[in-house]
Amino acid sequence: MNRPLAPRIGYSACPHDCPSTCALEVELIDARTIGRVRGAKDNAYTAGVICEKVARYAERIHHPERLLRPLRRVGPKGSGQFAPISWDEALDIVAEQFLAAERRHGAETVWPYYYAGTMGLVQRDGIHRLRHGRRYSGQFDTICTNMAWTGYIAGTGRLAGPDPREMALADVVVIWGTNPVATQVNVMTHATKARKTRGAKIVAIDIYMTETMRQADMALLLKPGTDGALACAVMHVLFRDGYADRDYLAKYADCPDELEQHLKSRSPEWAAGITGLPVAEIEAFARLVGENRKTFFRLGYGFTRSRNGAVNMHAATCIATVSGAWQYEGGGAFHNNGAIYRLDKSMIEGHDLRDPSVRLLDQSRIGQVLTGDADALRGGPPVTAMLIQNTNPVSVAPEQEKVKAGFAREDLFVCVHEQFMTETARMADIVLPATMFLEHDDIYKGGGHQYLIYGPKLLEAPGEARENHAVHIELARRLGIEHPGFRMSAREHIDWMLRASGYGTLDKLAADRWSDLQPDFETAHYLNGFGYPDGKFRFRPDWTRVAASNNGPMGPWSSMPALPDHWAVTEAATEAFPFRLATSPARGFLNSTFNETPGSRRREGRPQVLVHPDDAVALGIGDGERVRMGNARGEVVLHARHFDGVRRGVLVSEGIWPNDAFEDGRGINTLTGADPVAPYGGAAFHDNHVWLRRAV
Repeated sequence: MNRPLAPRIGYSACPHDCPSTCALEVELIDARTIGRVRGAKDNAYTAGVICEKVARYAERIHHPERLLRPLRRVGPKGSGQFAPISWDEALDIVAEQFLAAERRHGAETVWPYYYAGTMGLVQRDGIHRLRHGRRYSGQFDTICTNMAWTGYIAGTGRLAGPDPREMALADVVVIWGTNPVATQVNVMTHATKARKTRGAKIVAIDIYMTETMRQADMALLLKPGTDGALACAVMHVLFRDGYADRDYLAKYADCPDELEQHLKSRSPEWAAGITGLPVAEIEAFARLVGENRKTFFRLGYGFTRSRNGAVNMHAATCIATVSGAWQYEGGGAFHNNGAIYRLDKSMIEGHDLRDPSVRLLDQSRIGQVLTGDADALRGGPPVTAMLIQNTNPVSVAPEQEKVKAGFAREDLFVCVHEQFMTETARMADIVLPATMFLEHDDIYKGGGHQYLIYGPKLLEAPGEARENHAVHIELARRLGIEHPGFRMSAREHIDWMLRASGYGTLDKLAADRWSDLQPDFETAHYLNGFGYPDGKFRFRPDWTRVAASNNGPMGPWSSMPALPDHWAVTEAATEAFPFRLATSPARGFLNSTFNETPGSRRREGRPQVLVHPDDAVALGIGDGERVRMGNARGEVVLHARHFDGVRRGVLVSEGIWPNDAFEDGRGINTLTGADPVAPYGGAAFHDNHVWLRRAV
């Protein structure tokens, strides 16, 4: 009897918006079909482990509802009424509409809008080459990283830190403001290895009892937006009890004496009143950090998605400096390794075409932009034409009522290049079918590690799906944009970038599958000095001069604390809005990606809000009962789940469900604000006050 042949294995990288950027092994059944997806065991960070949603990627890539042909709207906006057309017809219409919009309002009326539906550098970032070629409005990327990166760089001067694989060598791993069991599983791989091999303790800090919190040796459950107070109290104890490394501080910090004096009033008792944590827990955590210099702080994004998020990130990073943890293998504070890559993307993005006088529109304020807010438009013309790739703003952007009103405008022409008929695609005039990551060539860098990974085309695309890069080329030809980048294939772009960056050739990277760009120990741990001219960590940063992406200071930046502190600028509970709501990630979704896959939908069940049983009883809300939740931005209907893993007065709704999963068609981001967070903008997704009541 003949045995069936084992599937051929192809190698790639996960393209989704996750710091893990896992190296993958993919079962290739035939030229159009995959089987199981696994993590690459020989990649030292992925270490053979990937999340369950990517492991079952066959559900997504072979989904029967994938878009396969270009479509033109034939009914009212949002009706979902489309008719198939050819690619040439579709692209001709897009180009004609863009040129007509330019004639009416000038080039800045066109806004190419994108984000991280793919993290591939060619397919994601090539939209800028198209943008710059016609001087279309720029995009200020604020929806994800602004507060986190700004807060980290404020102290270190550079977006990089210790090798994240060193978590396995730590004596204490502090997982702060992130839920890696659900969102970046490899963090748990290395933290758990430290516990098994070294007896290391895992500390998790969050606002509700996530799966990560449940697996920790110490779980600190604090009130939303109070992380800065906890950090200050920990440093208070380090100074008070002789754990501060004064020799290290004298050499590597800007004002340790001033910080110590400032922290004398920031005691555990003071922090307990703000965070809700018992004094004994704060003392125990501080003592654990003080007694174990090899403490690795793995700092996430979640606790920065608050109006004081940048201050909170900076304060948490300061702890590793007071204790001197940076000096040790397995010690220090890590958030993202973006600064280590030094990639020359000038050909991909068309830097030589860029006009710096062209306005940058705030990605998070898309609702205000599209409804004509003069400040959001930066005094320029209205946006009347858009190309949207790699994002789904009608679901994921804040202030959804404004976003929907903007997309409903009859004078707004929208082309969406997508894999599924998302809420945004349903509002489009032209919908183009897009490839998935195994159906095109690209290259990926890991924010959560140090690998540059090649992702080759492994499958033929279904139907008429085309890669982003092909759309950029065809639109450029129709719009009259000349640039050598439009005459290159995706592979040629990758090879050009690698050579220009000093990283060899694509042939070499393809043979090796990835390149480990981890800096030497002294550089990664800042033993040669932090990223400021004097080499010193900043306890007292100049917030208006932090070298992070910005569009100028915004929000209440002038009232930011000079030194680490609790900054009370969150959207506080009031009599009218007595609860604090966080819209946290779900394990089965990644933003709105995987909304369509059966396995993810089964895992997540339905839109719900976690509410403390005592709060629910006080409001007469039964477990599983329909509830309404709202604030000045709108209201949503979903189901309550009694959950004693939150503090009273705190609500958590996990995952960005499609709007039509809610019975009134309003998704959770109806309730989130788009007001810019200090100092450089961003959306405070986890910082909302709301009311809650039974639905009638």
